Amino acid sequence: MMLDLKALLGQGNAPLVGVDISTSCVRLVELAQNGKEGLRLERYAAELLPRGAVVDGNIENMDQVVDAVRRVWKKSGSRARLAALGMPPASVITKKIILPAGMSEDQLEVQVESEASQYIPFALDEVSLDFDVIGPAASSPEDIEVMLAASRREKVEDRVAIAEASGLKASVMDIESYAARAALVRVADLAKGGAGQVLALFQIGAQVTHISILLDGATIYEREQAFGGNNLTQDIVRAYGMAFDEAEARKKSGELPDNYASELLQPFLESAALEVTRAIQFFFTSTPYTRVDQLFLAGGCALIPGLAELVAGRSKIATSVAAPFAGMALGPAVRENQLRAEAAAYLVACGLALRRFG
Repeated sequence: MMLDLKALLGQGNAPLVGVDISTSCVRLVELAQNGKEGLRLERYAAELLPRGAVVDGNIENMDQVVDAVRRVWKKSGSRARLAALGMPPASVITKKIILPAGMSEDQLEVQVESEASQYIPFALDEVSLDFDVIGPAASSPEDIEVMLAASRREKVEDRVAIAEASGLKASVMDIESYAARAALVRVADLAKGGAGQVLALFQIGAQVTHISILLDGATIYEREQAFGGNNLTQDIVRAYGMAFDEAEARKKSGELPDNYASELLQPFLESAALEVTRAIQFFFTSTPYTRVDQLFLAGGCALIPGLAELVAGRSKIATSVAAPFAGMALGPAVRENQLRAEAAAYLVACGLALRRFG
C-alpha cells in the first residue's frame, strides 16, 4: 500500500494544526502566514496524557489519547480541521535509494515498491510506504536519489483513527525527528549561523532522548538513548513515597520538600549533562566528524533551569534551549511570557505545523 501523502498534501495553504503525541503529553501548534515571508504563531496548547496511554510510541489506550487530542484542540481555540501528525523515529524505516532518472510517477512507484521489499522486514501489504525524490544522485547524473519511508500500517492507521475520532483529518504524516529538524533548521537559518555548521539537537522526552546531528540542514547522525524525565519522577516516587502521577504533577509545580533541589534535581541534571557529553563523544568516535558548533536542548526536560548551562560547561560546546517560535509574530491568543517558559517542548509540534507551508 502506498501512503499517498502527495494527494493528501494537495491542500495548498489550508489551515493546519501540528499535533505531537508523545509519551506524556499531546501538544498542538497552529501557524499562519504573516506578510510575504513571515510566520505567525496563532495558537498552541498542551494536554497531559494518563500514564500508559502511549508506551514507546505505541498507542496503548486509544480512548485516552482521543480524549486528550479533542481537549487540546478545544483548549487551543483552533478551527483548523486538517492535522499533521508525527510518527516516532523507531517505528519508521528510512532508506536512501538510487533509481534511474526520467521515470513517470507510476513507474517510480512500482520501482520503489520493488526496492522496498529488500529493506523492509515485513510483508509489503502490512506496510504504509512513501517516498520523496531528493534530486540527482551525486555519484551518477543519470540517476536520482530517492528517500524511502515505511512503517507498519497499523501504526499509521492508529494515528489517522485518533485524528478522525477527535474531529480532525490527518492530512500529513511526518517522522517526529524530521519535524524537529525542520523547526530547528528554520531557527538556525534565521541566526545566519547554519552554513557549514554542525548542530546537535537533544530532545529529552519522558523516557527517551533522541539525538540528531545536522550539517547544513541534513542529518548526518541519529541515535536514541534510554534517558528522560521519568528518571527524575521515579526518584521523587522513591524518595517521598508518592504515586507516580502525583510525583509528576509536583515535579512540574515545584511543590516538593526543601531537600529536593540538592538531593534529587541536581543529581538528575548532572546525569543529563553526562548523557549528553557521552553521546557527543560517541558521535566523534563513530563518525569522521570532530566538532559540534552548537548544541540545542528540546523537550520537556530542556525547560529545567540550569540544564543548558551545565551541559555547556561539561561539553565545552555553546548550548541553548531550542526556541522554535523565534522570529515569529504572535497571534492575539498567545501569551508571550508563558510561551517563553514552554516553547522548547513544542519543537516537534512546531515542525509538524510548518508542513502547512510545504
